[in-house]
Amino acid sequence: MTIKTPSGADERGGGEKKQRRSRSRHQGSLGDYQTRKGKRWKFQIYVLIDPEKPELGEKRVTRGGFTDLEEAQAALTEALKKKAKNEKFLGKVPTLAVYADHWADSLRLADSTIKGYRKIIRNHITPDLGKIKLDKLTATRIGSHYRELEKHGRKDEHGKGKPLSANSVHKVHVVLGAILDAAIDDGLISVNPSKKRRTVNAPKSSEVRAQKPEIVTWTGEQLHTFLTWNRDDRQDEMFPLWRLIAYTGMRRSEALALKWNDINTRTGRVSIRRAVNTEDWTETKTTKTGNARVIDVDAATLKVLASYKVARAEVSFELAKADAYVFGDDDGKLRSPDAMTSRWDRRMKWLSKQHPSLPRVTIKGLRHTHATLLLELGEHPKVVQERLGHSTITTTMNIYSHVTPTMQKAAADRFAQHLGNA
Repeated sequence: MTIKTPSGADERGGGEKKQRRSRSRHQGSLGDYQTRKGKRWKFQIYVLIDPEKPELGEKRVTRGGFTDLEEAQAALTEALKKKAKNEKFLGKVPTLAVYADHWADSLRLADSTIKGYRKIIRNHITPDLGKIKLDKLTATRIGSHYRELEKHGRKDEHGKGKPLSANSVHKVHVVLGAILDAAIDDGLISVNPSKKRRTVNAPKSSEVRAQKPEIVTWTGEQLHTFLTWNRDDRQDEMFPLWRLIAYTGMRRSEALALKWNDINTRTGRVSIRRAVNTEDWTETKTTKTGNARVIDVDAATLKVLASYKVARAEVSFELAKADAYVFGDDDGKLRSPDAMTSRWDRRMKWLSKQHPSLPRVTIKGLRHTHATLLLELGEHPKVVQERLGHSTITTTMNIYSHVTPTMQKAAADRFAQHLGNA
């Protein structure tokens, strides 16, 4: 019996030719065949005849002689990596700038996240490292780049040329590391130079935490002062929005995407199912963690929302329908999160004139205020985590670590009171 070997030569053997295809032509195929020494395995893939002239078409490449399926599979995987490299970059190792764009295009994340990565690449990776080929980028070069960023890395208009914070350099390190990890997966490099810790010496978590700006929040009395002023003195039409954020801790984009049928007045609960897409605020997306959550709302806040619904119905009955956005504009469309932040900033300017002793907080500061007050009141951090929609309780405690001393003091006092004079 004559058997056709993978190399094309004839060979005498006792078995019959047998091939088992398990993949499409694009991904290659695996097959087995018999030789005098027993079963052997081979793979076939189709590659471009000339990577620089794809119009010439493809040719079949076969490799065999593997003693088992696992060995053939590993060889096929490696061949496919080389194929991807040759077809995407014409057989050449690309520069970091070219590959970084390719990497960003491949991401399947929230638009705002990808935009943030592209900004880091554009401002802090490409200008100094972009022309270096991936296989020529060293740990020493990366380390010197980080030191330069720490001295003169800021690109914003007001701080250009000033030091970049440890947190920002850390973000650059994370993005660059992810890019180089992907390059390994694509067979372009074998080692990630950014992971040479002693040489690269990226900012440590302790340095990032030390430089983290302090969260500015209001006390309960200060929050009450603002809300009373905003409702009674300013008679602000957006008062229900500010109150809802302050009393629930929901994100700005989540509140703006809320619909009337998300509010259950019977159970006193609000379902947070979506958020405004900050990159295209005419659309909504899933929440930051990708999970919906249900939170309890106090009766007074529900009454404020009920009154607001009546006011919206007076503008147009359509604005009070179940599927209408609670805080939509007068046409029922979503409002821009950035526009609402601008409105908030104007109110802070007005507030400072009448109540100069109140610290100025951001609209996110309302969310922080909600969490901080709950923790100071002794609520369990798990409850705070669930209300804010954090993915883990660790995230909650890392953000609100400034509240820990208050919680520790209260715990110590409660413990002593429990034991009495023992």
